[in-house]
Amino acid sequence: MTALTLSTAAVPGLRADAIVIGVAKGSASKPGGPVVAPGAEAVDQAYDGGLAGVLETLGASGAEGEVTKLPAPAGFKAPLVVAVGLGAQPEEDSGYDTEALRKAAGVAARTLAGSKKAAFALPLTDAADAGAVAEGVLLGAYSFDAYKENGKNGKNGKAPLAEAALLGGKPRDKAYKAAVERATAVAEELNRARDLVNTPPNDLNPEAFAAIAQAAAKEHGIKVQVLDEKALTKGGYGGILGVGAGSASGPRLVKLSYTSAKAKKHLALVGKGITYDSGGISLKPAGHNETMKCDMSGAAAVFAAVVAAARLGLEVNVTGWLALAENMPSGSATRPGDVLRMYSGKTVEVLNTDAEGRLVLADALWAASAEKPDAIVDVATLTGAMMLALGSRTFGIMANDDAFRSAVHEAAEEVGEPAWPMPLPEHLRKGMDSATADIANMGERMGGGLVAGLFLREFVGEGITWAHLDIAGPAFNEGGPFGYTPKGGTGSAVRTLVRVAELAAAGELG
Repeated sequence: MTALTLSTAAVPGLRADAIVIGVAKGSASKPGGPVVAPGAEAVDQAYDGGLAGVLETLGASGAEGEVTKLPAPAGFKAPLVVAVGLGAQPEEDSGYDTEALRKAAGVAARTLAGSKKAAFALPLTDAADAGAVAEGVLLGAYSFDAYKENGKNGKNGKAPLAEAALLGGKPRDKAYKAAVERATAVAEELNRARDLVNTPPNDLNPEAFAAIAQAAAKEHGIKVQVLDEKALTKGGYGGILGVGAGSASGPRLVKLSYTSAKAKKHLALVGKGITYDSGGISLKPAGHNETMKCDMSGAAAVFAAVVAAARLGLEVNVTGWLALAENMPSGSATRPGDVLRMYSGKTVEVLNTDAEGRLVLADALWAASAEKPDAIVDVATLTGAMMLALGSRTFGIMANDDAFRSAVHEAAEEVGEPAWPMPLPEHLRKGMDSATADIANMGERMGGGLVAGLFLREFVGEGITWAHLDIAGPAFNEGGPFGYTPKGGTGSAVRTLVRVAELAAAGELG
């Protein structure tokens, strides 16, 4: 993990491999070429105030994600200046958006893979900006190298940026220090979630995932309980058992409990943890299996969020439920037409074994409901339909309470995770009626993401506020990296869950 420091050092005399500065596009009221952002004054002065012109000559426009490299001015200890685009210049005195800073820092950190130290002279107006830059650096510098022969998976085989100094920060200011410490805790746990998503399924089965959760819980003072096949059978968890029935790797239900002596609220988080999804007997077609190690992204997000809450010492009780199973076809696998008796006692006719995530979540939601939390949020790579609706970078939010849905949506937008509120149309519920069981696990094809949400709602305890995040799109990036988002596992929803927990602790959630 990249080491972070806050620094008030003068830019020219700072020993580093590179100085990172921001450059913006001219605003609507001030059109024109690129504009050098605050924080880079010393560099601009060394160019006699002509840095913007030099950057424009080199083709820079200030567009988001753009990187322009140029030699550092004479007399600077660092040999290189890296100008990274911030997007549109803000209007008068409004400051740069924290997400723009986060993205710019992430792009720069990824660009500087292989470097020992970089100084980030991006515009910092307050502690929130420092936290955004810190988070962007740590997330942008991420690489997954566990399976590389030379142990390096950064750009061109280079190791991640080793150290980042945040210039303009205030090392002795409590707010700045707290912002960087928060960013470090959240980013480290989010990167842990990314590692889990990227780990091949032959090494990350339900038992292995549970063991990792147990180790982290012990390290951070979190109470943990793991239900294996025997305990699940005794407890009547028919959904989890039914999904895992075809695999040689048995399912698990992991409960992580972080408690605070000052807590006034209890938040339950439930994550879908299908460590590999073949589709079961309803086998996925060719071309749809290769990335299905990512089907446990919801459980990874919940796991990371609970640990982050513990590390931050949030004054809220947070319980995480990881519903872990491997969905495989075999002679013992659940068949289309089978009926499962769920933990709630309700029966489900399985019409499609590839609609398995809702089955494991249903059991975990009912278990979470039994503790009567103030709110439940579940996270899952649940439906391809949500990807069709919202694309690959935005997750959908459904809820049984409009105010709570809005609060979760605002939390997601605040931390920079694109999300969109989605409805739960009552007319779609009828499509899941079954002549054989209480409900079927499939309904109308159109609006399939909403149908899945309606199914889950059936297993939320009466009177409990609940939201469902379908992260099927943004959980795994099959394209090239962008901003602070790498190729592969992204850690989607971790930051939203942490922010929701913070709002619950402050009594400001819905």
